[in-house]
Amino acid sequence: MRKLILAISALALATTAAFADVIADRKAVMKENGKQVGVLVKMVQGEADFDAEAVKAALTALNDSVQLIDVAASFPPGSDTGDTTASPKIWEDPAGFQAQVDKFKEVTAAAAAAPAQDLEALKPQLGSIGQSCQSCHEAFRVKKG
Repeated sequence: MRKLILAISALALATTAAFADVIADRKAVMKENGKQVGVLVKMVQGEADFDAEAVKAALTALNDSVQLIDVAASFPPGSDTGDTTASPKIWEDPAGFQAQVDKFKEVTAAAAAAPAQDLEALKPQLGSIGQSCQSCHEAFRVKKG
């Protein structure tokens, strides 16, 4: 009986650790995405000079990160608890969530394929990216505070 209890405890601990890793991985992807978008935002807001090479690099890095998002692997059942702002709606409406992720993948791929060559072209490009982020976050992220 004692071995059974130890085995169940070890399994529970391993499962909790696995979900913690998934959550940490999700956070790392979102942090990287935010970093790349931040480069673009600074240019649009006039906090940094427009730099076509920096735009291309940021959009490429953002797209590379976004294309690696695998909803099934990153949001497995049970990873909705712990230190996460992922909304339960992700697991209640997986098709809707997948559609949002797919849209984000399309938007970032299009931007990376044709990076803005001047500030005026960057503004709507960043707007499309931001709109995609915002719509997903509004529907599938728990607001902090």
